[in-house]
Formats: sequence, structure tokens, C-alpha cells
Amino acid sequence: MKSILSALIALISTVAVAEVTLPNIFTDHMVLQRNQENPIWGTANANEKITISIASEKVSTRSDKDGKWRAKLPSLPAGGPHTIKIRGSNRLQIEDVLVGEVWFCSGQSNMQLSVKDSYGAEVEIASANHPEIRLLSVQLHGTDVPQDDIEGTWQICSPETVPHFSAVGYYYGQILNAALNVPIGLIDNSWGGSSAEAWVPRETLEADDRYAEMLEIWDDRVANFDEAAHEDYKRRYKEWGASGAKDPPMDWGKTQHPVTGQLRPSNIYNGMVHPLAGYGIKGVIWYQGESNASRAEQYLHLFPLMVNAWRNTWQQGDFPFYWVQLADFGSEVDNPGDNSWAELRDTQTRSMDILSNSGQAVIIDIGEGRDIHPRDKRTVASRLARWPLARDYGYDIAYQSPRYKSMEVAENKIRITFDHVSEGGLWGFDTHKIIGFSIAGADKEFVWAEARIIDQNTVEVWNEGVIEPVAVRYGWAQNPRVNLYDRNGLPVTPFCTDDWKWITAGIVK
Repeated sequence: MKSILSALIALISTVAVAEVTLPNIFTDHMVLQRNQENPIWGTANANEKITISIASEKVSTRSDKDGKWRAKLPSLPAGGPHTIKIRGSNRLQIEDVLVGEVWFCSGQSNMQLSVKDSYGAEVEIASANHPEIRLLSVQLHGTDVPQDDIEGTWQICSPETVPHFSAVGYYYGQILNAALNVPIGLIDNSWGGSSAEAWVPRETLEADDRYAEMLEIWDDRVANFDEAAHEDYKRRYKEWGASGAKDPPMDWGKTQHPVTGQLRPSNIYNGMVHPLAGYGIKGVIWYQGESNASRAEQYLHLFPLMVNAWRNTWQQGDFPFYWVQLADFGSEVDNPGDNSWAELRDTQTRSMDILSNSGQAVIIDIGEGRDIHPRDKRTVASRLARWPLARDYGYDIAYQSPRYKSMEVAENKIRITFDHVSEGGLWGFDTHKIIGFSIAGADKEFVWAEARIIDQNTVEVWNEGVIEPVAVRYGWAQNPRVNLYDRNGLPVTPFCTDDWKWITAGIVK
């Protein structure tokens, strides 16, 4: 009797393993990327035939020896709803599937900040009846082991589902939905306080000697991690923060769990990107950098490394990758000088020259000095959305902020020429006086400068005390006072003309 019972249990277990399953990225209300073949995958019994059908189209595949299977759904135009039917030893159906534009919304807390916490939230939530916009929020998961699934499910955009979704992501999707009149799928995959290296595959970092010291430091920290000491530090940090005292300084990063948190290299990639890699998307929008500002020089190669790693993993070509430059934040300064946030912004700008099919939304004018999370996320989304509308969807609109092109010394003045200036030219917001420029001679000592617009795309900069100027900077501070725009209201991109050594040079962790 006992042997018969054991056999039955074994049979039941075998049947359970044999059932066709899907990861949570494939659920009711999902959106498929239009006009391209889209991967679909799951598990089944070893060497099992799987048939998938949608919109009168049918494809078949077989699972491998480990029970994993993968197929490509046929290319479809925008529309729906459709039903996806999967047939193997059992049958599955995914209902209410739309086909449209799918965007991956990622980064740290400024991407994670929810609609309910943005300006105008009550009105935005009340009016969020958009059945053709679909939302998927990926639950936070940091691990050193690549995962095959995530926690989360697709939802129809409504006043009930939108409050906790990414504000930047939602407003971005709302603009695209209205402009394109097609379904929009938004995947919110963001984690507050995360560092860029946490989003990069471990093998990618290991293959580059520039990250050897970083990985060694992290491996040592994890190997010697003391849970009790960590909890004690968090307690003391909380008490220190509540007291308002400035000394002794406490490191916020040390309050984050070094093993499962959002700072450890590759943790987020393993837990939140790897399970989704390959899902059909149009592109990525990204808002991150605050956690890497102290290592701005490193970010110049780390950020492009991350983007290229994602593109390699997705196997979907050089899909569009658009990001938000860091906003202004913190105290304004009386005198110009070096600043790590300014350096980080410059690496973000220069990344456009390194990465194909990429772009940057400049928001140096909408930050809040006392809050690292500016709440005007609609303006952020609007400036981001200009990029795909112009570059990917055919709209004839300005999309890039004016950017430094070249300089020319004319006696005791420097003339700065800009690219990407829209018709109507440059102008000073609020006042004719142009502010935000500093100038230096060979001594590398910057002082505030006078500036005037001399034609559509040229500004002349000077300080009577600098007789032989050699360099100019604009918006070069954590919270600079600036007011130079083009006529579309796009702020001029902060820049420096010099190549002098940065204060973040050589910092790896």
C-alpha cells in the first residue's frame, strides 16, 4: 500500500511539473509591441510541443531538456483586444491583450515617485480613465542570483490603479497615447536610491578591469556582513536624522542592506531586469544618477556599459534609450566652482555621443532646492516625450535642448555657439539679463560672468577682471541659477568648455 501511495505521489508531481507555465510578464491586460515579432516563453515538461495562437495566427515550439521553451509571436498592427492561447499538456489563455507601444520605465526614486506624490495628483488621478494604457509595476527584488520571474501583474489604467504608478512613466505614456492613438504599455521597473552598477550584469562588470576594485570592495563587504551591526547602524542613523544634528555625519548608503539592497553590483539586474529581458519593447526611459554623482567620471563609461548590456541581453537591436538629466537640488552657491553633480550631468550629456539612438531631457530649471525629488513630473515627461515623438514617430517638433557646440576667444570675451537652437533663437527667461555663466583664465579660477545674446545661437561671455579668458562654464553647480532657453521653452544644457581634472576623477566606490 505504501509503495502504491508513493507511486501516486510521484505521478502527481510529474504531472505538475509537466504543466505549461508562463512568467508574470505574460498576464491578462498585457500589451505587445506592434509591428515586430515578440518573444514569449515559459516552462513545460522536457521536449514538450507547445502551440501558441493569437489573432488567427499560430506558432509552435518545443521545450528543451530542462523544460524551458521560447517562441516568437507574429508581428501585429496596433489594436486588440486579442486572446493568446497556449496549448501543451494543459491549456492557458491570456485575455484582453492589446498591441501598441511598450516602454520600459526605469531608474531610481525620481522614476519611482508615484502619481499620487506629484503635483496636481488629485486632478490627474480623477481623470486617469485610459483603458488603452496598461501598467505593470515590478516589485523590488535585489539578489546575486539571476531570476526567471517577477512579482507583478498588468493592470488597466484607471483612477484606482494609477496612484502608485511612476508619475514620469504615466505622464509619458499619456502623452504618447494621445498623440499616437494606439495602446500604450508601461513597465515601471525602478528602485529608489539605486546605483547604476546594480543594474548591470555581473559578468559584464567582471569583463572590464575598471570595475575590479569596485567588485572587490563589495565582495568583501558582503563576506564580512554583520546583520546585528547593520541593524544598529540603521537605528543610530534614524536617531541622528531625527535629531537634526549635522555631526557626526552618517552615510545613508550604509543603511541599505548590502546583500539584497539596491546598491550592490548586479543585484537589481538579477532580480528585476533579467526576468523581463527580451520582452518586446519600443524602448527605455531612464531617470537615475543621484546615487552615482560622487563618481561622475566613472559614470561616463558605466552608464553606456549598462545601456549596451541591456541591448545585448534583449537582442532587439539598439532600441531607443532616453534619459533625464539630473535636476537642480540643494543650496545655491555664492561663488562658482567644482561640483560633482555638475560633472555627473556632463557625463549624461556626453553619453549621447557614445550611445546610438539615445537622448536626454534637460530639467535644470524644475528642481527643488530642499527636495531631491522634484514633483513637477509632467514637465519631465513632456520633455522626454519630445524625443520619441520626433525621432521614432515622425512628428516635426524640437526635441533636444540647445547644446554647447564651440567657443571662440575674441580679445577679453568668449563667444559660445550652440547646436539644436530652434527657430526664434535663444532668449532669457523672466529677464533680459542672462545668468548662469562663469569664466576663467589660465589660473583656472572661475568667476561669475556677464553674458549677452548676440545672434540666434551665439552668446558672448566676459568678466572685466579676466583679461585673457580661456574657459566658460554654464549651470555648473548642484543648484545653479540659470535662465537661458530656446523659444520652445527648452533650457540650455549645462556645459563646460574646459577639460581640467574633475573632483570625481579616480573615485571607484
